Amino acid sequence: MADLFDIQAEKILSAQAPLAAKMRPLTMDQLVGQEQIIGPGKPLRKAIEADQLSSLIFYGPPGTGKTTLAKVIAGSTSRNFVPLSAVTSGIAEVREMIKNAREDLRLYGKRTVLFIDEIHRFNKTQQDALLPAVEDGTVVLIGATTENPYFEVNRALLSRSRIFRLEPLSQEDILVLLRRALVDEKRGLAALHPQVDEDALLHLANMAGGDARSAYNALELAVVTTEPAKNGQRHIDLEAAAQSIQKKALCYDKKGDWHYDVISAFIKSMRGSDPDAALYWLARMIESGEDPEFIMRRIVICAAEDVGLADPQALVVAMAAANAVHFIGWPEARIPIAEAALYVACAPKSNAAYMAIDAAMQDLQKGAFSGVPNHLRDKSYPGAKEMGLGKGYLYPHNYPGGHVVQQYLPNELKNKIYYFPTEYGKEKEIKARLSDIRKKSGKKNDTD
Repeated sequence: MADLFDIQAEKILSAQAPLAAKMRPLTMDQLVGQEQIIGPGKPLRKAIEADQLSSLIFYGPPGTGKTTLAKVIAGSTSRNFVPLSAVTSGIAEVREMIKNAREDLRLYGKRTVLFIDEIHRFNKTQQDALLPAVEDGTVVLIGATTENPYFEVNRALLSRSRIFRLEPLSQEDILVLLRRALVDEKRGLAALHPQVDEDALLHLANMAGGDARSAYNALELAVVTTEPAKNGQRHIDLEAAAQSIQKKALCYDKKGDWHYDVISAFIKSMRGSDPDAALYWLARMIESGEDPEFIMRRIVICAAEDVGLADPQALVVAMAAANAVHFIGWPEARIPIAEAALYVACAPKSNAAYMAIDAAMQDLQKGAFSGVPNHLRDKSYPGAKEMGLGKGYLYPHNYPGGHVVQQYLPNELKNKIYYFPTEYGKEKEIKARLSDIRKKSGKKNDTD
């Protein structure tokens, strides 16, 4: 009896499911977009059609077809297909699934495809529990995630899986899906007799931001909330479409790939001295709810790495903005963040300080661990003076200009130069002064 109730409940849920769920493609031919990985002749499509799968991980923004692709595979394979959600399943469910998969393989020679939605939500222990079954071929793993798997999935699973990135759908792709929903009487909206203006459809496709689910939800809302005319038709114009979606769904995930791509564009815009682009990417992050501390850390790093001593004030401004963010909070914090980003973007650029410290660290990594020259050693602790430590040190302030020639590097590196100031901004003055000092010290004057 319980089975009959379950079947009835499933029918009710299916009838009341959102349009995005009802219109989910069932076959490879119904899929739209992602031609780069599932187009005709592509290796993944061939593997699906031949039922010759290896473990896969699909990642990309919401609404790009990760779960849909997994369900198409489920309908294409002769293997057992077991879906799990990382949100609701724990290690007990994983172990039970693996036990059943081993039994099916042993008794019936049938392998299992395990689909884990939101696999990034599995912790390390849960991911490790999957590894033996994936490694020996008991299960073929298909994972779906909005997060970059190279950050969220352990290396052992990654090395045994093929990674496929799904891109946001194009406006043309979403138009195909929306038009399909409007004429489908069984799963779509055709039974409601919608008449959607072309500019309204274009608006929904554009404002969805590459997310098919968002576009479907907006179209469904527009249709079901529009009163039918006397002839039964529901006319959806541009105004109705705009009301149903209101705000563009920005393609951005604070912990996923778009998070790293947008912050990368932001940094490169500041480094490239384009304040307008820097402001655009900053606004993108703010609108998407990015952590302001994360943004400020990147501005501070850029001030040190890319501006450096060409304008030492850049780091001061960046740190002041970081403190201001803590002090005032949103929404006003956007102003000092923007000020710091603009300052860094407009400042003269030099990565000389960054290059200098990396060069010194490379020498250490190569084994340059010579002892401290005796005249530079500390003579303040008991017994140091008696051992002659620090003897021969020349105190620079006792000499004209506050400088005296003496060796500061270990013997094997005594003429080494790490810092090469540029001709830009404040570093031009630094270069001139340093050039004079290095000449007096007998170092090869590569700063000229």
